[in-house]
Amino acid sequence: MTAVPDDLVAFAGRLADASGVIARRYFRSGVGIETKPDKSPVTLADREAEAAIRKLIGERHPAHGVVGEEHGADRRDAEFVWVLDPIDGTKSFITGRPTFGTLIALLQQGQPVLGIIDHPALGERWVGASGHATMMNGKPVRTRACPELALAALSASSPHYFRDGAAAFERVRLATRQTLYSGDCYAYGMIASGWSDVHVDAKMEIYDYLAAVPVIAGAGGAMTDWDGKPLTIDSGDRVVAAGDPRMLEKVLALLAGKS
Repeated sequence: MTAVPDDLVAFAGRLADASGVIARRYFRSGVGIETKPDKSPVTLADREAEAAIRKLIGERHPAHGVVGEEHGADRRDAEFVWVLDPIDGTKSFITGRPTFGTLIALLQQGQPVLGIIDHPALGERWVGASGHATMMNGKPVRTRACPELALAALSASSPHYFRDGAAAFERVRLATRQTLYSGDCYAYGMIASGWSDVHVDAKMEIYDYLAAVPVIAGAGGAMTDWDGKPLTIDSGDRVVAAGDPRMLEKVLALLAGKS
């Protein structure tokens, strides 16, 4: 896959800047909370941040498609499609925890080629793009070598998300050194920067993880679904990220009950 042009990477950064201004304005402000039909919370900050991003995309790249958590899909079949989660970790946001983030992905023909993981309250941002090394606040980062699961730090959004995959996740959990929950998309940044090793998740939507794919890959890691297939616009709700690609096969084997 060809390298993403520098100007497109810079534009994605401006999208994150615009979203971050809104998120910081509402964070710890007592903003009102609504409950969506799926029982998940949403705030004015979520909706305003996504609207701001979509407006900028429409002005600069009107032919691009957009898929967002709060405002739905527009031109999903376009060659270039932005996938947005304006506030990943709304539960953290509304309870004052600063680990919520903004996820911005750009897909080309359904494949993620650019991703931003931005944490407005922490002032930390990871940018990954095809043909580029992953950067965290302007400096290159790398995943760490960890070929043995017994030495690995594992993360997941919540043990309650695994439903019929609970036994599979438990096999991975028992094989690793430690497990941390509820880090939101910050968990992917920690893998890219070499502070954590494996992330396993379920009950996810594409806007929850596609931005992380170029970030992890550009730092030396790998991400797939639970069957080892590449993550695309049509992927399902189960994902795996590994900082050391040698670990990915071991995790996938445990999830499949083959190890």
